Amino acid sequence: MNFSIEQLLAFVTVYEQLSFSRAAIKLNKHRTTVGQVITNLEDHLAVSLFERVGRSVEPTEDAHLLYHYAKQTIEQARTFDKVALSLSYGGLENITIAYSSIVPQRVLVDIRKQLKHDFPMMRVNFLVRNKEEIKQGLKNGEYHFGLVNVHNSRAMHSLDATFLGHFEFYPFAQKGGAIASLDKDEVLVALRNSKQFVLKSQIDEGMSEKIIVSSDYEEIDQLALIIKMLEAGLGWALLPKAFFTDYEFSKYQIEPIHSEQMVEGFKFGFALWCPHSKQVSEVKSSMLSVITDYRKRLVNSFKLSES
Repeated sequence: MNFSIEQLLAFVTVYEQLSFSRAAIKLNKHRTTVGQVITNLEDHLAVSLFERVGRSVEPTEDAHLLYHYAKQTIEQARTFDKVALSLSYGGLENITIAYSSIVPQRVLVDIRKQLKHDFPMMRVNFLVRNKEEIKQGLKNGEYHFGLVNVHNSRAMHSLDATFLGHFEFYPFAQKGGAIASLDKDEVLVALRNSKQFVLKSQIDEGMSEKIIVSSDYEEIDQLALIIKMLEAGLGWALLPKAFFTDYEFSKYQIEPIHSEQMVEGFKFGFALWCPHSKQVSEVKSSMLSVITDYRKRLVNSFKLSES
């Protein structure tokens, strides 16, 4: 059997909207047209996909089984279209890398150094954005790369996604301050009862349940301001363990806090997102080489610090 992308797109949209009218608006088509496309698809399949209930519809068991494959086919078709389109264009002279505010700045500096070496004439822009903004920016062509936290992302989308591994987060507080001076067995109780500063981007990305330890917490938009708050002894915050090994760390008056109950830190996965495009492939390889090297240095640094 042969099915058109139009039929599969109509099926997926009606499935997700649970309405022919809402699906028609989303597809910019007349309701009758969408209904006819679905009817034709049902005839091809010889199965019923939706139960009509008044103005809404309910997917049948067969529709539930087929939805995932239809969605995947549409994403693959979009990827094919983007890759084919990219083949007719030349190299990139200007790229924009959007990144989560909790990505260690050291790795961003190393990426810029490598790109300067590999693409000396290329202009590189770095922008802090949350995950949803990065996804939309990549889809509409505003951004070329995204360094994102993927703790709850679905695996299926039209972007080229490369998992980079996990960043480990530890509590940080004022160096030599009240929390840092506690015995390890007292730290966890102190953290629960002390002011916690949380990056707003982490809240926006649905990480509240995983990162908020204290009921007394405040949201802050910028990592630099959180560090200033910690240096002033106003509270504590979860920061990447990698931050402790960065070459600029010594200038900050903060330190990681170790707890007897916390053998390991909080771990969150990160990924490099980009469009499926011939133009970005070489730049992507250059960036991945830097990130791989950075993670190796982190592992070695941790081993030295623990020995």
